[in-house]
Amino acid sequence: MESFTPKDSDSHPPLIHPPYKSSITRSPTEEPIIVPQTITELTGPKFNPSILPEDSYDLTNNSRNSGEPIGERLIVAGRVLDENGVPISGVMVEIWQANSAGKYTDREDQHHAAVDPNFLGAGRTITDEDGWYRFITIRPGAYPWGNHANAWRPHHIHFSILGKNIMTRLVTQMYFEGDPLLPFDPIYNAAPDDARTRLIAAFSLDLTEQGFALGYRWDIVIRGPKATPFED
Repeated sequence: MESFTPKDSDSHPPLIHPPYKSSITRSPTEEPIIVPQTITELTGPKFNPSILPEDSYDLTNNSRNSGEPIGERLIVAGRVLDENGVPISGVMVEIWQANSAGKYTDREDQHHAAVDPNFLGAGRTITDEDGWYRFITIRPGAYPWGNHANAWRPHHIHFSILGKNIMTRLVTQMYFEGDPLLPFDPIYNAAPDDARTRLIAAFSLDLTEQGFALGYRWDIVIRGPKATPFED
């Protein structure tokens, strides 16, 4: 049985962060109720790569209709780690994102930008024996979101990590180094100062494939004082 450390509140954004306006209305105002753990929370689920389509990790190929998706190809890869830096295998990693124009494949998205018929913007994979995940995707565009005057979300990719038990559930966002919109984004800035760097993917020449795509490295720590900030 795995051992667990308590969630370190210094690593994660507060439930209510007033500059992020919707956090005020969607976050609980009462103290959380502790639900006793059962064997289910400690032993499942278990994932096998065979349950996924062969190209589920490749967002440039898993939803093509009439050709290549538009935009700059990227490779995003890293390891999923526990609080001791030990890689975790068999973890389900899911991502979703806007296309290169900053548009989601969602009827609720009202941004006046083009829909890419060859890019769904979603994929999933399972970490290997050394805890590695890898995606091929398109650099997501920035988009306006109405939180405040002239508000634009930085380029980002949403991540959902579901480990070997419910205690390893993590939902977060990955950003790109050097993005000029980061200082103005209340979601990114809701994370504690010393934890924000854990949300930034670094360019990696080792992951870059010649003539094909730039590579970015982003490791994910699922719990403990150095955990990747949770998107509450």
